[in-house]
Amino acid sequence: MAKILIVDDAKFMRVTLGTILKKANHEIIGEAEDGEEAIRLYKELKPDLVTMDITMPVMNGIDAINNIINIDREAKIVVCSAMGQQKVVVDAIESGAKDFIVKPFDETIVLDTVNRILNSCDQIITSN
Repeated sequence: MAKILIVDDAKFMRVTLGTILKKANHEIIGEAEDGEEAIRLYKELKPDLVTMDITMPVMNGIDAINNIINIDREAKIVVCSAMGQQKVVVDAIESGAKDFIVKPFDETIVLDTVNRILNSCDQIITSN
């Protein structure tokens, strides 16, 4: 079970993603509506994984990813966005995101992606 911070400006998307993750016994330890709130909650809550929307008010997801990676180079961030264009995916990965999930959410893809990121990072840490 991982502690997860969900970042999305749409309440419906946060609830939808939270429901999927809770079914898999993950704990939702916080929700943020914009990038600035995400950074503050990341520092405060120290989640195992962050799901990050791209298009949000105040601060977008790419800027929030950059800030979180500056705080914690090992941060596990999965981008969840309706914007499936290749450039956005590349920008997110270059900023430090580990993977990208396109909305609307497919439960199997969400869980496979989250579990793979959590497990691959755990394996890297335990193998050293």
